[in-house]
Amino acid sequence: MARPITLFTGQWADLPLEEVARLASEWGYDGLELACWGDHLDVRRGAEDDAYVQDRLDLLERYGLKVFAISNHLTGQAVCDDPIDQRHHDMLPPDVWGDGDPEGVRQRAAEVMQLTARTAARLGVKTVVGFTGSAIWKYVAMFPPVTPELVDAGYRDFADRWNPILDVFDEVGVRFAHEVHPSEIAYDYWTTVRTLEAIGHREAFGLNWDPSHFVWQDLDPVGFLWDFKDRIYHVDCKDAKRRVGNGRNGRMGSHLPWADPRRGWDFVSTGHGDVPWEDSFRMLTTIGYDGPISVEWEDAGMDRLVGAPEALEFVRRMAFPPPTASFDAAFSTR
Repeated sequence: MARPITLFTGQWADLPLEEVARLASEWGYDGLELACWGDHLDVRRGAEDDAYVQDRLDLLERYGLKVFAISNHLTGQAVCDDPIDQRHHDMLPPDVWGDGDPEGVRQRAAEVMQLTARTAARLGVKTVVGFTGSAIWKYVAMFPPVTPELVDAGYRDFADRWNPILDVFDEVGVRFAHEVHPSEIAYDYWTTVRTLEAIGHREAFGLNWDPSHFVWQDLDPVGFLWDFKDRIYHVDCKDAKRRVGNGRNGRMGSHLPWADPRRGWDFVSTGHGDVPWEDSFRMLTTIGYDGPISVEWEDAGMDRLVGAPEALEFVRRMAFPPPTASFDAAFSTR
């Protein structure tokens, strides 16, 4: 199956996995990108319990779905983050948070990311999507002034913490697809270059391409695909709409909630924002990406039960197949 279209379950973790699978099947999705929270996937059980792994696979099969990727953004975030604070307490599993000691949280998060790789392998999944966290995101404003040594230390910290995790990914034959995203060690073009350099471009570490984060930073999502074509391990579809230009709405969001019209940008339903979707899908074809296209639903202004099936229809229209050999042959005979 070329470029299956899946639904990322992270925004649906308030529902039991069986209910999400039923909905996705009725709408016509090919599979799910399973989130490792809610009741959707427990990686501690998955790494050791054969019956649990089979139960997850059987559940999906009942609804004609497959799992092409699993995602552990929340725990991955805690591997490198500094500070570790109330935000992490609110999103991490209790066994990762523990007593809240920051270094203990980071180490337990790293252990769970290793278990995530093992669970993926036992599910027959080749890609884990997620975040890395960052010790230097707190310096993004560059004031008070930040020395090059502090930045260098942040990339060393990332490499020191993630290389042992990636060793397990290599051991079990699974790849990590880092979502380039504000608050991460790689959040734009040049930080992605620096991140890959920090770990010696090892193949276990690649990228999850989500164009929404590029649009609101004024980056080119299509050019990014070309420049990092050998590292695009997974694709999430999420759109973004810029609301700048009136002299009030800024890029940073002003600590306002999603969908507040005073924000400078917002996530919107796929095809209704500023992502150049047709050019993006043509570039995905050009670079030979044939993995899953995963719909990540975050539009606070539309009911997800309306938006998720609408997004599927849009992606099916955009994810057209590449030219056939006969197309090339027709031109070669002119």
